[in-house]
Amino acid sequence: MGVVEAVCISAKKGVVKKAQERVELKKDWGICGDAHAGTWHRQVSLLAGESIDHVKEILPSLLDGAFAENLITRGIDLGTLAIGSKLRVGDSVVLQITQIGKECHNSGCAIKKATGDCIMPREGLFARVVEGGNVEPSDEIMPL
Repeated sequence: MGVVEAVCISAKKGVVKKAQERVELKKDWGICGDAHAGTWHRQVSLLAGESIDHVKEILPSLLDGAFAENLITRGIDLGTLAIGSKLRVGDSVVLQITQIGKECHNSGCAIKKATGDCIMPREGLFARVVEGGNVEPSDEIMPL
């Protein structure tokens, strides 16, 4: 079992997401107020805080949401999850993994340009919302 370390959203695609105190996830939609919400397979993105820590060794000023991730986790090995795996987040939210990794933007993101690498294409997970509810930092996250 792990925890949610941060929850982040942005109103527009292609910009850094900003950490929030709490977000609301709607079934079959995603996070309310987030540009990536909608009726598609990448409603919520997840990235492990442990992976972000390695990048922070090179870029210590990196803020939560810099990879356009919605949920930053800690203490759960996201790399062991497969497409179709489900996660319970907090008391009521259920996510189902729909995609592992994604292609970086054509010219590479700012992080890749600064460090020579980007973890999101390899380690980022994408999910759809099976059951909605509120999520905030310190909520438990665990595979079902």
